[in-house]
Amino acid sequence: MDDVEARVEELVGRLDLEPKVRLCTGASFWATWDEPAAGLRPIVLSDGPAGVRGQAWDERRTSTNLPSPTCMAASWDEDLAERLGRFLATEARAKGVDVLLGPTINLHRSPLGGRHFECFSEDPLLTARIGAAYVRGVQDEGVAATPKHYVANDSETERFTVDTRVGERALRELYLAPFEHLVREAGAWLVMAAYNGVNGATMTENPLLADPLKGEWGFDGVVVSDWRAARSLAAAGPAATDLVMPGPTGPWGADLVAAVRAGSVPGSAVDDKVRRLLRLAARVGALDDVGAGAVDSPGHSQPRSGTVPHQGTRPGTGWVAPGRGQGAPGRGQGEAADGAALAREAAAAGAVLARNQGGVLPLDPAGLRRVAVVGPGAVRPRSQGGGSATVFPAAVVSPVEGLRAALEPGVEVVHGWGARIRRGLEPVSAGQVTDPGTGEPGVGVRFLDGDGAVLGAEHRLAGKLIWTGREVVAGTATVEVTARLRARVDGEHGIGVAGTGQFRLTAGDAVLVDELIRPGPGDAAGLLAAPERGGRMVLAKGEEVDLTVVRWLEPGATAVSVTLAVEEPAPPEEEELAEAVALAAGADAAVVVVGTTEEIESEGYDRTSLALPGRQDDLVRAVAAVNPPTVAVVNAGSPVELPWRDQVPAILLSWFPGQEFGYALADVLLGRVEPGGRLPTTWPARQADVPVLDTRPVEGRLEYAEGIHVGYRAWARAGTAPAFPFGHGLGYTTWAYEDLEAPATADAGHQVVVRVRLANRGRRPGREVVQAYLSRPGSTVERPALWLAGFAVVRAEPGQAVTAELRLAPRAFQHWSAETHAWETEPGPYQLSAGRSVADRPLTAEIAIR
Repeated sequence: MDDVEARVEELVGRLDLEPKVRLCTGASFWATWDEPAAGLRPIVLSDGPAGVRGQAWDERRTSTNLPSPTCMAASWDEDLAERLGRFLATEARAKGVDVLLGPTINLHRSPLGGRHFECFSEDPLLTARIGAAYVRGVQDEGVAATPKHYVANDSETERFTVDTRVGERALRELYLAPFEHLVREAGAWLVMAAYNGVNGATMTENPLLADPLKGEWGFDGVVVSDWRAARSLAAAGPAATDLVMPGPTGPWGADLVAAVRAGSVPGSAVDDKVRRLLRLAARVGALDDVGAGAVDSPGHSQPRSGTVPHQGTRPGTGWVAPGRGQGAPGRGQGEAADGAALAREAAAAGAVLARNQGGVLPLDPAGLRRVAVVGPGAVRPRSQGGGSATVFPAAVVSPVEGLRAALEPGVEVVHGWGARIRRGLEPVSAGQVTDPGTGEPGVGVRFLDGDGAVLGAEHRLAGKLIWTGREVVAGTATVEVTARLRARVDGEHGIGVAGTGQFRLTAGDAVLVDELIRPGPGDAAGLLAAPERGGRMVLAKGEEVDLTVVRWLEPGATAVSVTLAVEEPAPPEEEELAEAVALAAGADAAVVVVGTTEEIESEGYDRTSLALPGRQDDLVRAVAAVNPPTVAVVNAGSPVELPWRDQVPAILLSWFPGQEFGYALADVLLGRVEPGGRLPTTWPARQADVPVLDTRPVEGRLEYAEGIHVGYRAWARAGTAPAFPFGHGLGYTTWAYEDLEAPATADAGHQVVVRVRLANRGRRPGREVVQAYLSRPGSTVERPALWLAGFAVVRAEPGQAVTAELRLAPRAFQHWSAETHAWETEPGPYQLSAGRSVADRPLTAEIAIR
């Protein structure tokens, strides 16, 4: 036993039962308890995974907004994922954060999954390798990563109560596999237990926490509940949940103390939880005289250079993140991390060029005098998905801004909306309203006690406001939000609120809302999928009206959301569409940016349709008709239907690309950077074609009836062609796959090394993702038609031949036996194929496993 483990054991033996139990529930919404007797300070946790928000949900405390996980995985680049993790760790330290709640490694089982954008891929191997690189990057800087949500939490409908029914083999080969890899190979320091149940037991109490997680895999870290997922003392049993969040209340406390004294919960179970918490504290530098990263975990390397105990300024002291282009110093490499540059690089690396007929892209800047960039996403793009993954970047670069900055001053870049894609109320922005108390852009907030006395006040810059933590709203009976709206156009304005609880909204003397608003489905706290209420008011341009929202708080509230929203009059749809088409007709190049909204892709609810909202499909068709070399940019975190895909020569899938979207897009469109992405998930032509679609439980159960046939495996089984297959993506050069070298025989349980020779036959340098797939014709066990077995990234200059070396793990040839409850290898021949995607595999070989 090393010195740190000895110290942990000594502290566990020193503490009495009450302080031990107290440590096992959070002290607040985002932090654990301190314990001076043990030299333990609080451990601070924060949402991720594409940025570090910190303890405050506050637009004034900005964070670097990296591309979404689907974009990260689309790069198929483990080195980049590790660098992204390192950068997030430096931002975490600067914000006083010890634990990053990510990555999300659930699978893309159905494209209707509302949180699809926050997960990496439909394939467990790609998810595992990108996720492991991310975890290594975070933890090598002394910050803990938290793979989530363990397990089979692949959709949002009834997410708090749904019981996922999944067979043992599918559970092991698909849904548990990424968690196993991140625990065993990357040494993750925490794992988050999900809300849902699996096969009859809710995950915070599920036997899967004991085995395989803590037993078979040897996980020595902390199992933390998803927020409010722990519901009973059963979660406190041996080898179950270790830390209940948030606190300070929860299902344990005095009841757990009594249960231990009564013998219904063994004291050793509490000791094990405290031991894990103290070990985590040592790893992140929250334990006196123990440096961050000091305790290694299985499969995890020590930090590459010395890490130090926590030095970040504590949240709540007015700390504001560095501006765009700045970053906290990276201790692991001893150099400043440029967040803007990294976000820009990652956005281009994950951009998937799905179609490029006739070589429309890259655009030749020398031939451009006027560029039309149309569509709602051209000026108001989505950099990130909705829900707990949200961060607040200092600014988001739009496609229009990015192209204007990239092109010569004489090139005109024009914009037309073409289509409006939000239906309903938009949270007000600082550009729309002023604080009546100060006259400054934004809104005023007051916290009042039961007698109407002011407990505190804030000036905020946005209309969507969230406060978390009992200490934030202690003693508050009502929250009051005020704003002065000055109409920017004539016409009827929608004015409303979003949230849950008792609300009153007034506009001048008019009462627009006065009711108790109940939560929508999938959002018990009313923070994410909050219902809207409002009214209409006709205003003349320049007319002002004072808006006041009063939200009454329930006793003991620890999370409060208030949104003040306004819908401004817009020109008729036909008029906006005609204007955008006219702009495109007179341009040398037309770029149409289409996408989804937060009401479609967010935590808290699943999608009901894969169609683009509004009249965006009409816009793309109309622009392509007047400007044939049109480029369509799809700003969505997950697949959408593209019924016009054969009518547009160039289609670029940008995902949710982070704050530097416009600059990265310009880099790709103008050929300064090659689009590096390959699809991490199958992109269907029609929703009706998707073989695994259902996210709706029946009587509380969601049956994974498809078993091991998920994603491209299900498409292959169904025999239906998607719009764009898994692994697909074009670049700006041409590759020739020349030879596949593989052993004729290999021993079961051993790694198999194969080599693929390919050559760059184009005129530009290029990057290629070489993919290898296995199949087992004539197998005696049920198998997918094929499955991803390995991949590697290569780069080559024009005319250069390179060799990709792919190391196929023993697990690639194994299957899980539900009869023996173990991994088994079926001897005999396996077909190996390699190429550019699951649908383009020109090289083949046979490997006999003995």
